[in-house]
Amino acid sequence: MSSTTTDRGSAAIPARGSLRALLPALAGHRGMMARTCGAALVEQGSLVALLTLAAHTVGTAVIEDRAPAAGTITALVVLVLLRTLMTWREMDLSHDLAYRVLSELRVRVFDGLARSAPARVAGRRSGDLAATAMADVEALEFFYAHTTAQLLASGVVFTGGTAVLATVEPWLLAAVLPVAALLAAAPFADARGRAARGARTRAATAKLSADSVEAVDGLRELLAFGGLAERRRLLADQGRRVGEAQRAEATWEAMAAAVRDLLIVLAVLGVVAAAAQSVTSGRLHGAWAPAAMTLALSVLGPVAESARVLSQAVGLRAAAARVDTALKAPALAPPPASPRPLGPGPLGVRLHRVRFDYGGQPVLDGAELTVPAGQTLALVGVSGAGKSTCAHLLARFWDPSEGSVQLIPGDGEPVDLRDLSDAELRRAVAVVGQDTPLFHGTLADNVRLAAPEADDDLLAETARLCGVDRIAPMDTLVGERGSTLSGGQRARIALARALLAQPRLLVLDETTAHLDNAGDAQLATVLRTEGRTTIVIAHRPATIRRADRIAVLEAGRITEEGTWDELTARPDSALGRVLALGSSAAVD
Repeated sequence: MSSTTTDRGSAAIPARGSLRALLPALAGHRGMMARTCGAALVEQGSLVALLTLAAHTVGTAVIEDRAPAAGTITALVVLVLLRTLMTWREMDLSHDLAYRVLSELRVRVFDGLARSAPARVAGRRSGDLAATAMADVEALEFFYAHTTAQLLASGVVFTGGTAVLATVEPWLLAAVLPVAALLAAAPFADARGRAARGARTRAATAKLSADSVEAVDGLRELLAFGGLAERRRLLADQGRRVGEAQRAEATWEAMAAAVRDLLIVLAVLGVVAAAAQSVTSGRLHGAWAPAAMTLALSVLGPVAESARVLSQAVGLRAAAARVDTALKAPALAPPPASPRPLGPGPLGVRLHRVRFDYGGQPVLDGAELTVPAGQTLALVGVSGAGKSTCAHLLARFWDPSEGSVQLIPGDGEPVDLRDLSDAELRRAVAVVGQDTPLFHGTLADNVRLAAPEADDDLLAETARLCGVDRIAPMDTLVGERGSTLSGGQRARIALARALLAQPRLLVLDETTAHLDNAGDAQLATVLRTEGRTTIVIAHRPATIRRADRIAVLEAGRITEEGTWDELTARPDSALGRVLALGSSAAVD
């Protein structure tokens, strides 16, 4: 499970296996993984061989008063050069491997967020999402660069070293094996505590990221209403919490390092005592004693380093859990096993006995609505009636819990949206919301988003029809999220973006709410394209009046349909009730 943050920056302890779940990401890099493990093995093995041979050379010179042979000197030089080369090579390969995996993980995390949007994204702060996509993934660099190859190489070197010790002097193993076992077990002795501290740090960091992004986005409002000082105080307080969490992790890691050092000291004492006893009893020649002691201690070095690596890796469990949750996020609108083609020509649309809820009371409860091809329908209702939910279902952000949403091509055979490929659906249906975001780039870039292959002539004509060309030249840079533009200008760009894709079904979810009456009337003329079906969710009577038909949504159902004249002529009209309820529903 993923970590769950609270306002106090605490987090639930992530489940075991979170790090193991990310090992399959290495499957596509088997060759590089093998080279990295090979380099780590040679690097660690050459160090053990270098230290052992150097100790034997010194022991021979001191005890036997014999200078080292030329071959020994050559071997030492070769081992020094090999160790140097392999240290560089292992670092180069391990980090190359790690950054390749991270680059793929970032894309897969984004795919997971997109696949499960908007349900799993709604309600989450953008800074928290960014922390998962960037900071949590980046934290796993240590796991991929320093853990897997290190552990495999350490295991091989330790096994080989102890096998040699067993043939030279088995009693030395009595001093080595218990310490090695304690070093290997140490990271798991406090695994739950390490995971909890790591989760606390990740949660506090994510909250600080979310608070910072929110503060930057709302900087103008904070300045305008004098809230900057309070926001700075909150950020400083959150920064202190991050510092406290990081210090707690660092303190415990320092203590763990001290324990590892103490174990190594105990191993040194044990090895020295065992070697002395072996020399005294005649089982070990004096010249070989330094080499045997060095071999015994040098094989513990990789084990101690692996223990340190494992200790730090356990603290990354929270980051791994958050990333794994994003990677495995289920699709809220899964692709069809066998997509159906959508015939050419105009499209009608039908909501057939649609039920849908967000986890509580039904928002739509058996809704039934049919819009013939080429018609403009105004969908009205009070706030919360489910109008935007209908738009989301038409965009297939969600699927209905019961019933179906269908497109009706010219041959009259309805096609359930669940039977369409995503590409086919996006070509046929465009949904434009009231607050459609813009991206940093030019006006042309933002309009081309839905149809990057559109030629310049079509782009210019669409921009002219929607009045985008009157905002600024098309090569003008737009601020992030359209911050340099007014609400009406953003609405024009969003509409132009949808029209450039030439959809057969256009759904406008209060898109023109920011326009004045003149702008609304002008765009209404633009929308009357022969053959296109348009559903307008609106609250402005003038916009509703221009529709061919009007459908009133109440209590999750369509309670009334007809033209403006037909519905307003009824004394008990549902449309009249909606219009009378206030500006949140349909008041100009």
